[in-house]
Amino acid sequence: MPELPEVEVSRLGISPHAEGQIVTRIEVRQPKLRWPVPETIKNIEGQTITAIERRAKYLLLHTPVGYAIVHLGMSGSLRVLPNATAPEKHDHVDLHLASGKLIRYNDPRRFGAWLWQEAGSDHPALAKLGPEPLTDDFNVEYLLEKANGKRTVLKSFIMDNAVVVGVGNIYANESLFTSRIHPKRPAGKLTREEAEKLVAVIKSVLTTAIKQGGTTLKDFTQTDGKPGYFAQELQVYGKEGKPCPVCGEELEGVKIGQRATVFCPNCQI
Repeated sequence: MPELPEVEVSRLGISPHAEGQIVTRIEVRQPKLRWPVPETIKNIEGQTITAIERRAKYLLLHTPVGYAIVHLGMSGSLRVLPNATAPEKHDHVDLHLASGKLIRYNDPRRFGAWLWQEAGSDHPALAKLGPEPLTDDFNVEYLLEKANGKRTVLKSFIMDNAVVVGVGNIYANESLFTSRIHPKRPAGKLTREEAEKLVAVIKSVLTTAIKQGGTTLKDFTQTDGKPGYFAQELQVYGKEGKPCPVCGEELEGVKIGQRATVFCPNCQI
């Protein structure tokens, strides 16, 4: 499932081809995605894409009259292709540009979304999101304030988009391991020292993932393969039963909030 780094790499991949371009046509072959694609998405036709922004795992394609909201869901991807490229199975939306290129949205599981919001207002999907993890708004004081008195386990707490956006399952596992914090620890038990470590590690892990993904940006203009996904060097995620890379203890796996969680019972307390 695309997480924040993959979505940010997607933004970086399509932005040079789309920003400043006029949308000549939007072609919706499958309107039944996670939510129905609204008819108002046609408002983007004839408009210039002034900027492409990422908010949490949403991509916002801004124009003078409003913005398209794109979510990749569990299996979605974006490609930059020549306008004449024939669609294949699961190619659900094409954004045709005056440059002769198109932005193509492919989504086998159809859990993604294409929405529209008029200029000057926020879409409900964006209304209750917490701060971006790579900004100064996500800091130690903020994290301690949000965690104060909370019984929610830390793994679920840092994955809550109302607390901080974009810390998906993979990066929550990796960040807690690097911080040496047990994923089942109640958020309210987080110490200042641990909060300082966790904030720094979350920022570092996500930044590194984005940089690694940047090496695949050329894939956005190729006609095969998946764009924006990088070879991740993970320490614990997906490695249940294997030795801990720090102490050698066998890594344990549990379900927290129905999500796979791997941790070291010796290193993480």
